[in-house]
Amino acid sequence: MNYQPLKYIYQSAGNPEASTLLLLHGTGGNETDLIPLAKNFGKNVNILSVRGNVVEQGMPRFFRRLSMGVFDEEDIKFRTHELVSFIKEVASKEKFNASKLIALGYSNGANIAGATLILYPDFLSGAILFRPMPPFKNMPKVKTSKKVPVFISAGNLDGMVHISEIQQYTSHLEANHFNIELHTINTGHNLVEEDSRKAIIWMHKNFL
Repeated sequence: MNYQPLKYIYQSAGNPEASTLLLLHGTGGNETDLIPLAKNFGKNVNILSVRGNVVEQGMPRFFRRLSMGVFDEEDIKFRTHELVSFIKEVASKEKFNASKLIALGYSNGANIAGATLILYPDFLSGAILFRPMPPFKNMPKVKTSKKVPVFISAGNLDGMVHISEIQQYTSHLEANHFNIELHTINTGHNLVEEDSRKAIIWMHKNFL
């Protein structure tokens, strides 16, 4: 496949067996956006932050969309395969344990993290999804028995995705043996302090 490398920042915790936070920005963001948030998770995690390879009207994204809220699902699949292949290469280069990878994605980044859960259900050891949408219109069933823990934070006032769609997404992931912790927050699509506070508690409970 004609995969392209992704621009990235890697910050080591000094322990090759530490968990690694995979930071996946939202539309128009880049590999620096989520690093300040990731620092709140403590010094005992590595940070791998990547920039999406798709550009939409000058804005970096992780995959194409056909219109607002309508995803190019074939491109999602290709970009997910590209991302996973790239992460495996970077893990070897930077010498971190790829089996201890926890995705932290916001909006478009949360959506490709969700696609990774579906297409590679045993790849991530956990995922934090801020303001996600289901990556596929018809969500496929997956085969996994790992019960990967997944934190989902949705905004009750989010104009991009209705909370009922998130509840259906959550139910699908639970039916496919993911261990979901869903939080709904009285805000819109933007991130607030409550998002990071609850995600940090979840992280410490499951990994630290």
